[in-house]
Amino acid sequence: MMIAVKKNLKYMKHVCFSWTSPFCRWMIARQSCSKLFVGGLSYDTNETVLKEAFEQHGELIEVKVICDHKSGKSKGYGFVQFSSETAAGKALKDMDGKLVDGWNIRVHCAYRG
Repeated sequence: MMIAVKKNLKYMKHVCFSWTSPFCRWMIARQSCSKLFVGGLSYDTNETVLKEAFEQHGELIEVKVICDHKSGKSKGYGFVQFSSETAAGKALKDMDGKLVDGWNIRVHCAYRG
């Protein structure tokens, strides 16, 4: 039931009796995100390159490329966090599948798991 609620806001109206209940607020918050996971990065991509690729979509709060501790090279993924969910949504839509540093990237909302 939680998966159906998460994927369909219209269905949520029937499950939530009050939009002010903590459960409903939590479910609505899970539908939106301002932090994006970026996968498929080149192993030479750094935070400057990632920032330049995404900053056209809105104000960035944080850019992080995850690197190997020994080599210092990118592990092929990172995160970008925008100041607004609107900017993150636009970047998600526009950047998924685009070329960055010569590689096609994948972009998804980043959720804590």
